[in-house]
Amino acid sequence: MATIFTRISNGEIPSWKVAESEDYYAFLDISPLTKGHTLVIPRKVEDDYIFHLDEQTYAGLWAFARKVAQAIGNAIPCKRVGVAVLGMEVPHTHIHLVPLQNEGDLNFRKEHLTLTPEEFKEIAESINAEFRKL
Repeated sequence: MATIFTRISNGEIPSWKVAESEDYYAFLDISPLTKGHTLVIPRKVEDDYIFHLDEQTYAGLWAFARKVAQAIGNAIPCKRVGVAVLGMEVPHTHIHLVPLQNEGDLNFRKEHLTLTPEEFKEIAESINAEFRKL
């Protein structure tokens, strides 16, 4: 059975898409730590542990995530874009890209933001516009 992330990348479940390619998909986290918090996933491999990915998928995922992080940094005022790979909450490899003002912004135990659909749409569109420029 397909994971929720596979269903999202296939368009079966709505998401705030930030960027996509044939092999990878990036979308806004619906429970973000900061505005612009994005998840990046491989489309064709559903393994829940990043270090189980084959070399090509692993390298491609990081290359795609790098480009998405650059777009986030261009679209969202932040000092850095932080990276986390936890993989505990959904059994599908995913990279968290989180715009940071300080290290505390990457604390998954803190209260997450609640954004309106309009805010999600605006953020996704601004990151996507920057992604397309790269």
